[in-house]
Amino acid sequence: MHAALSAAYDSSVPIYAVHADNWRAVVSDVAPEASEFVKASGFDGEAGAHVLIPGLAAPVKAVLFGVEKPKATDRDPFLAGKLASVLPAGIYRLEGDFGDATLATLAFVLGTYRYERYKAKPKGVTTKLVPPANVDANRVSLMAEAIAEGRDLINTPANDLGPQEIEFAIRSLADQFGAKIHSIVGDDLLTQNYPMVHAVGRASPRAPRIIDMVWGDEKHPKITLVGKGVAFDTGGLNIKPDNSMLLMKKDMGGAAVAIAAARMVMAFGLKIRLRLIVAAVENSISGSAFRPGDVLASRKGISVEIGNTDAEGRLILGDALALADEETPDLILDFATLTGAARVALGPDLPPFYTDDDALARDIAHAGERVNDPVWRMPLWKPYAKGLQSKIADINHITSGGFAGSVTAALFLQRFVEKAKAWAHFDVFCWVPAAKNGRPEGGDPQAARLVFELLEKRYGR
Repeated sequence: MHAALSAAYDSSVPIYAVHADNWRAVVSDVAPEASEFVKASGFDGEAGAHVLIPGLAAPVKAVLFGVEKPKATDRDPFLAGKLASVLPAGIYRLEGDFGDATLATLAFVLGTYRYERYKAKPKGVTTKLVPPANVDANRVSLMAEAIAEGRDLINTPANDLGPQEIEFAIRSLADQFGAKIHSIVGDDLLTQNYPMVHAVGRASPRAPRIIDMVWGDEKHPKITLVGKGVAFDTGGLNIKPDNSMLLMKKDMGGAAVAIAAARMVMAFGLKIRLRLIVAAVENSISGSAFRPGDVLASRKGISVEIGNTDAEGRLILGDALALADEETPDLILDFATLTGAARVALGPDLPPFYTDDDALARDIAHAGERVNDPVWRMPLWKPYAKGLQSKIADINHITSGGFAGSVTAALFLQRFVEKAKAWAHFDVFCWVPAAKNGRPEGGDPQAARLVFELLEKRYGR
């Protein structure tokens, strides 16, 4: 069981879900002696507000926590996640209507996450929750552990997480679940036809690589997850300004999403043949860096003119997607921290996704709604593909106009997928700028829980 979960019901402190219309009645019922204290505290049942009711035998007898009214249309399924950051150390249990009990429990557990690798005195988990009787604690634990691994990968600075360390993380996963894995590293990328991955990563002393893991029964539907693993992005010769480079340790967030989703798939034993492909590089600067105006070959056979070396993610994904596509899988899902344009359009919390399969789009959207891992469909608007035309190559990887950057990036990637029965691309941010309920500030493998929900509903265990 996850460290934030406990079976010690008898020693747990109840957290009562209340709202503006019923909190007085709850206080009168569970702690009538504290009615005046609660009034004096200013607590009024507002959603997200809380008050600790002191006890005689223990510092805290109960907690009142404001939630939205049961029929409210804008209830936050992760509201209980706030509790993990505001309660004193102890063991607690949920009482009353917190909405979906599984999501409330998961939010609490996710809210206890802290990245403390470099802290001299890490605090660890100090608040714990006894899961409600109708919640599968093992399911919550496994999901929370997968998300924590994704968060750890994203939060780790690039001096300790390069392409090789990304490979180590996947190898550890493969060893745990008995998957097959191999990698193609450095100049072997050229001899085995991954020229764009090699070009993007060749300027770094840390060798670029393709990491390819396979798990499951070959008779089951073939599902492939593809992740962008840019361990750090300087922008290359089109160097980023300092404010844009500061968070570029998270540019491998797409790989973290794919790894977290793969962990959940294998831990729950879904009936799929899973393939995980990650292109891992560092986009650095040296005399061997690729240049604006270069024309690169690709695994797909498409020649690509380089418009800007800071648009490197779509290049390595192009080779990775071509590899994924070659076996005609039932479904390819790719994940990448690809464009600032996606953030301008939808902000940091709502990643866009792209697919030309309407049924898949509906399933993705519904899965995100069910597990509170939201995404928003954006169009693969074909007329914009004209902006990717090149005078000297088959395609340019960026447009000259600057408009619809996330859309044109998706259209570029689509050129490398033609055999797969279905494909979707997720342009994720993978970072929480300011802490939210169940989502501490820092790395966040967005869409990983959505992907597991999608695959579990489509293919079962």
